[in-house]
Amino acid sequence: MTSRLAVSSLVAAAALPTVVLTAFAATLAAPAPLRSVDSFSSISDPAERSAAYFVELGKVLTSPRCMNCHPAGDRPRQGDTARLHQPPVERGPDGLGLPALRCPVCHQAANFEPARVPGNPAWRLAPREMGWEGRTLGEICAQIRDPARNGGRSLAALVEHVGGDHLVGWAWAPGSGREPAPGTQDQARALISAWVETGAECPRP
Repeated sequence: MTSRLAVSSLVAAAALPTVVLTAFAATLAAPAPLRSVDSFSSISDPAERSAAYFVELGKVLTSPRCMNCHPAGDRPRQGDTARLHQPPVERGPDGLGLPALRCPVCHQAANFEPARVPGNPAWRLAPREMGWEGRTLGEICAQIRDPARNGGRSLAALVEHVGGDHLVGWAWAPGSGREPAPGTQDQARALISAWVETGAECPRP
């Protein structure tokens, strides 16, 4: 009887890491899909097709991964429910927080999974003029193509920002407990490239 109990205990102990890893993997949500550029080919009018590209890209721009760092005010949000950041940090003059609590104090160069703290070498809030929380997709579109409200970027620079920026890319690898932005960064690049190439038209506000 004792030997059977010992064997059962060993089997249970051996299985524990698998159970833990399975549970951990379950927290790594798969991203929602994005439509391909080719799937819009049935829209014959270039302006309508351009606006449709932006609507699809809008699934990324309005996801919590982007919206939380593009707030309307000076407080970032966090989590998939976009709750106000805790501890209660503020933007500060450079987007990196106030002197008493700077972003890099907690947010390191990479995600810290044991505490589920996100990280990136460039972690910071988007500039105030780039906040689009609470705006319609049409309003976000008008804002994002306006150099005065998009960080001084040309349309070509916007393609590189969305499609190649490392901090933007974090949205697709946000760590456990956070839903990734829809699709992939390459798909987002393809969509914003197609949007620019067809005139950067905006959906109705």
